[in-house]
Amino acid sequence: MPSTAYASTPPVISAASREGDANYQAPTFPLGPFTKCKHNPLLTPNPANEFESAYIYNAAAIVLDDRVFLLYRAQTAALCSSIGLAWSDDGYSFTRLDKPVLVASEAWEQGGGVEDPRIVRRRDDGLFVMTYTAWDFKVPRMCVATSADLVHWTKYPPAFPDIEDVEYDEHTGRTRIRKGHSKSGAIFPEKNKHGQYEMIFGDSFLLRATSPDMIHWTLPSPSPSSAPSALSAFNPASFAERVHPWESRLLEPGPAPIKTRDGRHHILVYNAATLGSAGYRNSQYSISQMLVDLNNLEQGPVARLEQPTIVVSADNERTGLVNEVVFCEGVVQFHGQWFLYFGQADSELGVATAPV
Repeated sequence: MPSTAYASTPPVISAASREGDANYQAPTFPLGPFTKCKHNPLLTPNPANEFESAYIYNAAAIVLDDRVFLLYRAQTAALCSSIGLAWSDDGYSFTRLDKPVLVASEAWEQGGGVEDPRIVRRRDDGLFVMTYTAWDFKVPRMCVATSADLVHWTKYPPAFPDIEDVEYDEHTGRTRIRKGHSKSGAIFPEKNKHGQYEMIFGDSFLLRATSPDMIHWTLPSPSPSSAPSALSAFNPASFAERVHPWESRLLEPGPAPIKTRDGRHHILVYNAATLGSAGYRNSQYSISQMLVDLNNLEQGPVARLEQPTIVVSADNERTGLVNEVVFCEGVVQFHGQWFLYFGQADSELGVATAPV
């Protein structure tokens, strides 16, 4: 059964640490089917530890030196978020660092803090790159931080300070512009054919950006001839729109895309919410998957599943800080299984597994 302990120091991680499972097998599309762990939740709040006293959810995941490491979102009762660190030898029972590894320190983080990490590692030098959302209770801003050991992080200013994002307004049925609004960055571990890193991000429509170093990001210039949809006429950074009834409200990318066995594509695990139709309750979240081509992102997804991979079903997913939520930011292969870590009603953290 899952259990939780605490430590004042984490395992030593460095540029020499080996990433990935020793017997890793590249997947085919899609991953799964997944089964939720009957012992969920794995991580729950600890009232005795202030930074994680109220809620724990939405964890990035990475395998290093034959351990699973989680960077999880922790919250106080005042809804100030920070990022905690936990590690496990079996993927279920975790030891937590007794203090956060990333806390609010910048003006754009004051109030709501730092939240929703995703992690990737640069392969040329072993540097860890985290995307996270800075939240000042006014505008969410996607930021980047880097680390050599998962504990000490260097922050960078918001990646897209001048972005004009669009959101679907469920009350008017129209889209509206959100200035400076950016969230949820999933970075590809490999460079594209032009020698650039790519990222898919956003929380209404999925957008894309490029970088030479995973730190400094640029939005694409207009290119009407390669527009995957009418949305690109408004925003050339567009990658994907909502298609299915269960994703009619919003789309958000999950963790770093996973390269498939054929070496040509990646699997993007993503999160979606609905306005309520086809048996789904209004604002209900689900987790699903897309097949994407790193070298042709301007064409949009190659394929996406017709049904979600994970849906709300447990009591602690139906009721919490935010009701009707399952939300993934971490998927790893470990000891012959895929471990998909997901937030439950923005309150606790669970896992679902699938054979490799």
